[in-house]
Amino acid sequence: MSDHTVLHVKGRVLLGPEEVRDELWVVSGRVTYQRPAGAREVRTVEGWALPGLVDAHCHVGLDAHGPVPDEVAEKQALTDREAGTLLIRDAGSPSDTRWIDEREDLPKIIRAGRHIARTRRYIRNFAHEIEPEDLVAYVAQEARRGDGWVKLVGDWIEREAGDLTPCWPREAVEAAIAEAHRLGARVTAHCFAEDSLRDLVEAGIDCIEHATGLTEETIPLFAERGVAIVPTLVNIATFPKLAAGGEEKFPRWSAHMRRLYERRYDTVRAAYDAGVPVFVGTDAGGSLPHGLVAEEVAELVTAGIPPLEALSATTWGARSWLGRPGLEEGAPADLVVYDSDPRADVRVLAAPRRIVVNGRVTA
Repeated sequence: MSDHTVLHVKGRVLLGPEEVRDELWVVSGRVTYQRPAGAREVRTVEGWALPGLVDAHCHVGLDAHGPVPDEVAEKQALTDREAGTLLIRDAGSPSDTRWIDEREDLPKIIRAGRHIARTRRYIRNFAHEIEPEDLVAYVAQEARRGDGWVKLVGDWIEREAGDLTPCWPREAVEAAIAEAHRLGARVTAHCFAEDSLRDLVEAGIDCIEHATGLTEETIPLFAERGVAIVPTLVNIATFPKLAAGGEEKFPRWSAHMRRLYERRYDTVRAAYDAGVPVFVGTDAGGSLPHGLVAEEVAELVTAGIPPLEALSATTWGARSWLGRPGLEEGAPADLVVYDSDPRADVRVLAAPRRIVVNGRVTA
């Protein structure tokens, strides 16, 4: 498709849960609902069109061992693109992926800088590993490096306790989150267990990743404060394997991880029912492969979230939460086209018919 070709998307264009158009046009990489006059070359794509999907917890430039070369990061981004993910919130990466911003064929990335963890309390080579007295300074550093987000490691296994425990004192996270907000950044945190959640939410955190430790005591607090969760259920599915691997050395931790796993769907549904904002994230790039966004949407439905709301969690709702446009007039033409209505069956998301990035049909 040449730079002069006008793209015509015909069928059903889903701008939101209630707003549907019959067609849109793409001119110079932008969405328009005004038929362009005098177009010489027109390519028509038919089907059900959605805004490019959002993976709100994805690590480009990272694998299970740490940072990866640019060519590997490129393959990761391409894999996400082929799955229909065209907007990524990169929830922590030690790699510099700014070069991706210059590529019009790759997904757009919102970065949270590098993870900030307690010393020897996270996966090796992933994070800045520091002590509480340095937390404010590192949060300020990553707030300036990122795209409006900072990522903390809120809890992790403590060897002496033999279980998950909070990583930061309450006063440290209060000061750090206040500093991030002063610099215009939002803060999220990795949290598996129960004990760190109240302190983080009352300290003003904006989001929690995984959130398997939510309980009937903390869910109302999340709802009251509007703190979002990104459950990463495709990652939580690995908990039994992790627990088995740690059984001999850390039996308390293993039993805890199994309990969190067993109640995972009930936890997500209870949070949704209470009004906690829920968004799609896969946790790709650590131990998980990229391209799992459709599986995560299906997992939210399995947890009991209505299909239209699960769809919103990776499209309209997620884009609004992240401050990025959907398919409104003049927006960058990032969209995915399917053969049938994804509102009727979210499993449709696993088989994109066409993918359009910045107005160019890439698949």
